[in-house]
Amino acid sequence: MELIQLNPSIPRQRRRIEQFLGDNGLRLDDVDYYAALVDDTTDEIVAGGGLKGGVIKCVAVADGHKGEAVANQIVSHLIAQANADGHQCVKLFTKPQNRQMFESMSFRLLAEAPKAILMETGIGGIKRYSEELRVKSEERRVKSEESNCEHHHIISTTPQPVKLHHLTPSTTHPIMPQRGIIIMNCNPFTLGHRYLIEQAAQQVDTLYILVVREDCSMFGYDERKAMIVRGVAHINNVVVCNGSEYSISATTFPTYFLKCLSDASDTQMTLDIDLYRRYIAPALGATVRFVGTEPDDPLTRRYNELMKSMLPDVREVARLEKSGVAVSASRVRKAIVENHLALAARLVPPTTVPYIVAHLATRALKAELNTTPKPGLVDTHDSGAHRDMDHALMMRSIRAMHPYFVKLATLGYDSPKLPAHDDIVRIGIEAEKAMFKSTGGVNTYKGALFSMGLAVTAATYIIGRGKVATTTHGKEYVPGDLLSATITQFANGFPDTSGTHGSRAKQLAQSGCSLKSALDNAREGYSQLFEEWLPFYETRIKGDDSYVKHKTLLRIMCDLDDTNIVYRTDYATMQQVKTQARHLLEDFSEAGIDDLNCDFVSRNISPGGSADMLALVVFLFGITRKD
Repeated sequence: MELIQLNPSIPRQRRRIEQFLGDNGLRLDDVDYYAALVDDTTDEIVAGGGLKGGVIKCVAVADGHKGEAVANQIVSHLIAQANADGHQCVKLFTKPQNRQMFESMSFRLLAEAPKAILMETGIGGIKRYSEELRVKSEERRVKSEESNCEHHHIISTTPQPVKLHHLTPSTTHPIMPQRGIIIMNCNPFTLGHRYLIEQAAQQVDTLYILVVREDCSMFGYDERKAMIVRGVAHINNVVVCNGSEYSISATTFPTYFLKCLSDASDTQMTLDIDLYRRYIAPALGATVRFVGTEPDDPLTRRYNELMKSMLPDVREVARLEKSGVAVSASRVRKAIVENHLALAARLVPPTTVPYIVAHLATRALKAELNTTPKPGLVDTHDSGAHRDMDHALMMRSIRAMHPYFVKLATLGYDSPKLPAHDDIVRIGIEAEKAMFKSTGGVNTYKGALFSMGLAVTAATYIIGRGKVATTTHGKEYVPGDLLSATITQFANGFPDTSGTHGSRAKQLAQSGCSLKSALDNAREGYSQLFEEWLPFYETRIKGDDSYVKHKTLLRIMCDLDDTNIVYRTDYATMQQVKTQARHLLEDFSEAGIDDLNCDFVSRNISPGGSADMLALVVFLFGITRKD
């Protein structure tokens, strides 16, 4: 027999996998890798199994081969493959009747439901995570006792009697203090999440928060955990724990995001709750599970019902409402997609706002990149005048810079006075290094990082100081004039540059010709952007212009001294580009942009500075909009 790999993303190979599994009463689940043992004579699949990360799925053995230990060969191969991919502990879902077989292959039972069991093998796993939780619980207990002793020493001058907890009639021993758990995704952390935690914390001595450890959400795990930590800092008895794949994750709850009820979803929910009661709750000594009520989503409502039937103490807290509508993370994400900071900010604690601002910055860069077609610039169709860049490379560099927008946003928000120049520069240099690492040394967004970084820091600094303005209808927004002035303050801390594209372009400009660099524009607080380009963009947004970004780019190209053009060509070409942009804006057509792109590519023209300003316009519109 020959061991081969079948690729589920290739239609012909996928059909072969599906046919094999179907013949054995199974269906293909989401897998990245599938291995099969094939008969040398007939070329038929004898046994097969797949992997999704560190989870084994879709293991089957053809009739007539079930006693040949071929399953062991497949499973051993999949374990080795998962280990090679960095998964020291490997898990699998299987039918209860297969338990003994997989135990013989060193798998351990994690959880069971009537129609499925969850097992794992390898180093660490649930035992390691449980020990981590136990250590966290013990640290909390010691800290609590020390705090009580210090408090007693401070307020007491004479010995005080020990106060026992409420006693039951049948015992003289105090009841142990109650500990509770909430398992949360928080994508992002909202006022509703904070309300649930505040209500639960009043009912127990210690409340543990476990964060779902997945990065398939809009906000990554590190961001979500940081938002929770910052958002509950005022609650003394709350402890935020590291998440794991053992708390409502793709491993234990793969049907979580399906919006329908089925046997599969009930089975996975039962496995998740069983694993929780076997390992998570005992490790923390928790006896109470808190959840929010779920009036809309039937799957989550069913999960709450199953918890009540399987756990001894499940307490539902009514969801927080605003204007008769439940506060939800989905409403916040919708506002972010709509590029509306003010709308999102009404639904989250102030400590969440910096993370939303960082996401709006990243989304603005992606919005510029995805605007297609563009003249001489990378878009979804081609690479414009850039031979060393493409759309995938640009997108990769945006993702690499995002964590540093988060750092700049929290720096601005947390600073009691104007953030130090050195701190902004340090984070900017870290972001540059991450960008270059992601692109193999190609400068994709150095200019955009400078302008966007200043704007992000300025916006959150204003918000953190409570200097937002209010409309006549009571809606808060960040005023553009204050943003401009704050950016100027930041930019004035930067010395004149040397060795940059902008400084080189100034040298290349004709004698007597004035040329503003990126730093010059920042020192002016991007006055032309706030006075002309942003109103231009806003007018067309309100008019539902489907070419709003294309036209705004051309409007910027009409005015901006784009040093990137001068650096790649000369000053005269930059002036000519301004004229071409003006003519196309007056007689706009998509075909005209295509023609201009062909012209720019042939002459190596790339209005990269204008592209950076378009991204900044999109971002600042989301920050300053009032409606």
